[in-house]
This record gives sequence, C-alpha cells and structure tokens, in this order.
Amino acid sequence: MNWIILIVAGMCEVGFTYCLGRAKSVEGLEWWLWIGGFLLFSVISMSLLAKATQTLPIGIAYPVWTGIGAVGTVLAGIFFFHEPVTFWRMFFTFTLIASIVGLKVLS
Repeated sequence: MNWIILIVAGMCEVGFTYCLGRAKSVEGLEWWLWIGGFLLFSVISMSLLAKATQTLPIGIAYPVWTGIGAVGTVLAGIFFFHEPVTFWRMFFTFTLIASIVGLKVLS
C-alpha cells in the first residue's frame, strides 16, 4: 500500500510542476489560481511522501519520489509545453526510469 501512496505522491509532484509551468504564462487571478494549485499539490505530495516513509526506507522512497516527479515533468513538458524531444533527453529519461525500477526491485 505504501508503494501506491509513494506513486501518488510522485504524481502530485508532477501536478505541482505543471501548475508552476502554467502560472508563468498568465497574470492576475489566473496566476493566483495556478499558484494555489501548486501549493495544494505540494502539500499533498510531501504529506504522502511522509506517510510512505513510515514503512519504506527513506533511501529508497525519496529517490523514487523524485524520479517519478522528474520523469513525469519531462513528459508533461513534452506533451503540454511543447518542449523538444531529443535523443539525449529521452536516453537520460529512460536511464532514470531504469534506475527507479532497479531501486524497487532491490528493496
């Protein structure tokens, strides 16, 4: 169950980076709404991470959490913010995924 909590925490990390990305291109009330989403996802993400680390080792949980956030943010950048897809960007993203899977397998 705590692995599911950790995965959801990582997806919330993607949520707060998405909100931050949207906030940079707007003004006024819309900016405040995106920043509110950023703050909400941040609190949820870190709370779920704290919950997951009650039974999972921090040396495994934290890298998995940041890895899910990093990979998800790269994908959000590509699909929603039209960032470039290059060979090296994809190579290192897949390397990161392999590292996360390796940590899960070894734990």
